[in-house]
Order: sequence, then C-alpha cells, then structure tokens
Amino acid sequence: MRFVRTIFTRAFGRPQGVLGRLGGVIMARMNAECGAWVTDLLEVRPGDEVLEVGFGPGVIIQRLARLASSGRVSGIDQSQEMFEQACARNATAIQSKRVELKRGSVASLPFGDDSFDKAIAINSMQVWPDAILGLREVRRVMKPGGSIALGFTAYSGQPLHGLVETLGAAGFGSARVVESDRAFCALATKPCET
Repeated sequence: MRFVRTIFTRAFGRPQGVLGRLGGVIMARMNAECGAWVTDLLEVRPGDEVLEVGFGPGVIIQRLARLASSGRVSGIDQSQEMFEQACARNATAIQSKRVELKRGSVASLPFGDDSFDKAIAINSMQVWPDAILGLREVRRVMKPGGSIALGFTAYSGQPLHGLVETLGAAGFGSARVVESDRAFCALATKPCET
C-alpha cells in the first residue's frame, strides 16, 4: 500500500521524475474541465492580477492568461517537472511578461503583500503540508476584497466537509462551497480592512 501511495505522490501529489512528467500529461487532461469551471466561478476579469498555487502542467495558467488579458498571471509550484511543462505551454505569455511562473512552496510565497485580486488552486490544497498556514500565506499576498477559489475533482482525495471552516480559520470571509456533478469548489474573500 505504501508503494502505491509513493507512486501516486510522485506522479500527482508532488510530481517527480518520469512519473511526474507522465502525471503532468494526465493532469493536463483531467483537471482542465474542473479548472475551467472554477475560473468561471472566480470571475476573472481582463485587468486582474491572478495567482495560481500548484499550477501543475500550466493548463489553467493558460486559461487565466486569456481571461486576464490586460492583467498579470503568476504561479507557483514545487515540482521541477511541472515548472518545465507549464513554462513550455505558456512560453509566449511568459516572454511577453504577462505570465510569471516560479518554483516554491505555498508556505512561503515569493510575492509582496496585497499583490493579487484573485487566487486559485485546483487539486492542490490536499497535498500542502499545512492547509491553514498555506491559506494564510495566500491571504497575505491577496488584495483586500480579493477572491480565492479552491477547486477539487472527485478523485482529488480532498474531503468536502470542513473547507468553509478551514478558510475561516485562515482569515477568509464569506466562505461557501459550490458543487457540480464532477467537482466542488470552495470560494471566499479576503476581508477589506477597516
């Protein structure tokens, strides 16, 4: 059982090596529909500054760059394999400086406070070392009033129960969950400071 878990982690959770590259190809297909639905729920506008945490093979980055056509899209992912796939997939947008991709952890985002209007993560929060710590760090880099969307497919392993409470514990407000027949999404906002 542990061997199977290790294989799945190297292919999908924290992609590494040959399994990670193969996992990226699979994720590009399997997460695209959920990612499109979640970006629609997030209501990305042309001038938005958007962050994707755990961008994987870069399919959602590509969609975000189209939606935030006069804005900027940034992403962070720990996996070298995913970084390489996402950079190749988004080469033109990176060259035009509309997309910026970095390697790193959600626990220590390399972005300044109040940088982003929107933040998104698809099938990634369930593999973060500490979900509340990661969400607090995402909240730090979001502008007051900014929105976050956490999307999960049915096979993600993320339980639906407790998401609203987790977002609240990380300092987000107006948290709610939207469900479809194939996925679910937790939405929340960073409260405006008074």
